[in-house]
Amino acid sequence: MNDEKDIYHGTTTIGIICSDGVVLATDSRATMGHMIASEAAKKVYKIGDRLGMTIAGNVGDAQQLVKMMNIETKMYKVSREHNMSVKAASNLLANVLRSNRYYPFSVQILIGGYDTSGLRLYSIDMAGGLIEEEHFTSTGSGSPMAFGVLESQYAEGMTCQEGLILAVRSLKTAMKRDSASGSTIKAVVITHGKYDKVEDEDINYILEELS
Repeated sequence: MNDEKDIYHGTTTIGIICSDGVVLATDSRATMGHMIASEAAKKVYKIGDRLGMTIAGNVGDAQQLVKMMNIETKMYKVSREHNMSVKAASNLLANVLRSNRYYPFSVQILIGGYDTSGLRLYSIDMAGGLIEEEHFTSTGSGSPMAFGVLESQYAEGMTCQEGLILAVRSLKTAMKRDSASGSTIKAVVITHGKYDKVEDEDINYILEELS
């Protein structure tokens, strides 16, 4: 079994439900003990046509779960001829984590997206605990700082553009205060029409405006 210092960990992730979509955003730093192991760790993944997943925690465990979810959602679409719902995907992953609670995956997961029931966002802990979020949430070591910004500045009915700015501002704050969070910010926006990766230039522009 690997010692804690030999395991790569991801850090801060954010999910926000907006009036016209769901914003998922993360930093890109992975740590190994007190050392920065990577400045370009991928923590937000597309697992369906309008379905996204963020990871915080053990990177190896999380990547294994991402691969499983990609396979499951594709098989579901082939067999049912329609996309897996956000709730079904979240329940599936929660069941997997719950069934492995004695040998747990060391992860915190957000799953968000759009289906026929609307915009949905769920958080899942390593024991398979599942919570549907009404407005926003954050996971990882920088989440206490991120929550401070989210709680003070979130407004019901805000657009995805406004939500993206809030997500970037929250991550920027977390990256200043939490040594395990840092490097660059990555984000996606999921609407009723599609899954869009936010370009680095757009995030850099927001960061410049916030400076």
